[in-house]
Amino acid sequence: MRKFSSYGPIDRELHYYVPRQELINGAFQELLGDDPNKGGHYITVWAPRQTGKTWIMREVLLKLQQDTEFHVVVLPLQHLSLVSDVNHVAQFITRRVLKQLNLEKSITIDTLDDFDQLFERETLCKPLILILDEFDGLQEPVIAGLVGFFRNIYNSRQNQVDKSTAQKDYLLHGMALIGVRTVLGVENVRGSPFNVQRSLHIPNLTHDEVGYLFNEYQQESGQLIEADVVERIWYEFQGQPGLTSWFGELLTETYNATEQPITMAHFEGVYAAALNLLPNNNILNLISKAKQEPYKPYVLELFQTKTKINFSYDDPIINFLYLNGIVELEQVSLSENYVKFPSPYIQKRLFNYFARTLYHEMDGLYDPFEDLSNTITENSLNIPQLLLRYEQYLQANRELVLKNAPRRGDLRVYEAVFHFHIYLYLTRFLGSYKAQVQPEFPTGNGQIDLLIRHAGQLFGLELKSFANQRAYREALDQAAKYGQQLGLTEIWLVLFIESVDETNRQRFEIDYRDNEKGVTVHPQFVQTGKD
Repeated sequence: MRKFSSYGPIDRELHYYVPRQELINGAFQELLGDDPNKGGHYITVWAPRQTGKTWIMREVLLKLQQDTEFHVVVLPLQHLSLVSDVNHVAQFITRRVLKQLNLEKSITIDTLDDFDQLFERETLCKPLILILDEFDGLQEPVIAGLVGFFRNIYNSRQNQVDKSTAQKDYLLHGMALIGVRTVLGVENVRGSPFNVQRSLHIPNLTHDEVGYLFNEYQQESGQLIEADVVERIWYEFQGQPGLTSWFGELLTETYNATEQPITMAHFEGVYAAALNLLPNNNILNLISKAKQEPYKPYVLELFQTKTKINFSYDDPIINFLYLNGIVELEQVSLSENYVKFPSPYIQKRLFNYFARTLYHEMDGLYDPFEDLSNTITENSLNIPQLLLRYEQYLQANRELVLKNAPRRGDLRVYEAVFHFHIYLYLTRFLGSYKAQVQPEFPTGNGQIDLLIRHAGQLFGLELKSFANQRAYREALDQAAKYGQQLGLTEIWLVLFIESVDETNRQRFEIDYRDNEKGVTVHPQFVQTGKD
């Protein structure tokens, strides 16, 4: 029986997969060309790691190899990532192409100026389609040198409009450069030999493709997976191929009792392990990028709840985070585009990382002899009293809490710092009662909710910074909507503010009832500044 795999290209006979035939056919046609007799296109194939770029291009390779009119060569370049001499890379490509094509030609490639000999009609006996994997991992001077070289090849072929592809001086018919970056974007100020419209982005799996993947498992294994489980997998991972397949492996192999259906209860247990216990190379790579300067401040700012951040591909920080799978585009309309996290799972992992990095220790939450029954018992939880305790703790320990907190350019503490802090406070305060605290991010930006499960009950807390009265009213409506989605009749809107007087507490800490949704919203301030 086949298995789920997130470790490199999949094998159709060994692994569950989504055919993605439309993508494969599109890349195939680009390399072959609209009119193959006139030549193919030079394209880039790009996406964040573990999205299936290499596998898709391997499928393209197998399809191209069925056409005997072309040479087809795929070369991985990952091992050359530390090589700074473009001549060395050109020599490697030459040797490997000649060997793969069994061409016993005597070519001397000392410098990049000699590299064109490889692609001349005197060397190649028929047009070549060349696929270079991990191209963007090469050193920038190497990329610049090769891009300039291929530009000349491309322009030379374009100028020979009166000749067929096999009659042109250079027989590099088509080319694909595979990487996490486009290579053609803001990083490459020298321009490109390629038309950027020929850039091929590998998207995440669609909702239907995720359903197809797990339906294949059910058909082959005979084990039922509840429909809600598949829906939740789609929601949490948003079709990211590597993470979806990794979780499929955890669900169906690592933590699976095959004689029983896979239920939501089973999902919750495995998901908790995937969130808090299990390492994943894809996530470790994202975290390593997100914690770097100058990207860390931007990622922290994304957790704020006041305003959405405009998406601009030309912004080098957004570009880097986008191409490395840390953020995604939220397109409301052609003229309205925002930055968001790519999936709830990735957002939670980043949130947990930064929260625990800042506040890995938190003591003195209450006196060991203190009676906590006004806040929590084995069977009840008083959210207003819990929030009041938190505010008092924050006020009493404010200097320590904010001592090493990251700050914005204006030296103000990032809003996210308070979200991290209250999350860990609640986790540790409620931990001895076995209550569970879980962060949720329903929209990917502008909203964070803490869900508390205790004594068979679910409590919802939506966290916001109090910006102005209009945003306050919108937050009330938003909280009511989210409460309805959770199936709750009441939800708490926690409003962080630097300073608030008693008059405004009485004015704004008034329950809001949404009769249409059947939800009561309880607003409550948490003052972050000193009295």
